[in-house]
Amino acid sequence: MNRLSPAVLGLVIANIAVFVAGMLIPQGNEWLIAKGAFWFPDNANSAVWQFVTYMFLHGTVGHIFFNMFGLVSFGVLLEQQWGTRRFLLFYFLCGIGAALIHLGVELYHFHILQERLVAHGLTPADINALLARFDEGFPGEEPVNPDFGELYRIYAGPMLGASGAIYGVLVAFGLLYPNARLAVMFVPIPVAAKIVIPVLLALDLLSGVTGFSIFGGGVAHFAHLGGAFIGFILMLFWRRGRGQRPDELPTTTVS
Repeated sequence: MNRLSPAVLGLVIANIAVFVAGMLIPQGNEWLIAKGAFWFPDNANSAVWQFVTYMFLHGTVGHIFFNMFGLVSFGVLLEQQWGTRRFLLFYFLCGIGAALIHLGVELYHFHILQERLVAHGLTPADINALLARFDEGFPGEEPVNPDFGELYRIYAGPMLGASGAIYGVLVAFGLLYPNARLAVMFVPIPVAAKIVIPVLLALDLLSGVTGFSIFGGGVAHFAHLGGAFIGFILMLFWRRGRGQRPDELPTTTVS
């Protein structure tokens, strides 16, 4: 890989610029999250443009580093093979699809939790009033009912990060170059993409279903899986030619 391709370079610059702006501008990060992160539809901060803007926001240095590392590692080859326009279309469709699937899972979970609270004697109006009461956080008091605590997490916890789009890129890379050897952290030998990527997706699925995550807390596992799913569906329609052979690809490190 001699240099970054145009779309990948532009995306990296845009993501870094937004991240730096959030750190340098007074209250910039709070404003960016309020306006640009992906919020639950019932939340007053929710807006339609957030299906796109959430991809350019990141919470920590590690968060943006690993996402941009993945984008550079796998996205450049895809853009070189497809061209800039197709790559950007693929990237944003995966990111938007990740948000939609994440939203579908959250809506389903929200409905289940709401039904449990109603079964305990609360009305939907009571629930909405409690959500409004805690809208600025929990000032000195936590919700007694754990179901309401989880309901509030869905309502007030925005999603941000390019991971959904990156997972789509990762799946496309794995389908085009299944035998490419990836150097995985903490694994002593490079492993084929056709093994690494399914294992990574399986871990996300396990974490999303059980709530136990080796990746740490606050990870939108179903957004990851959603981006991967959209990427797979798009590849069913787009997969035609081949670029470099897998044995010509450089070894890539993934976390």
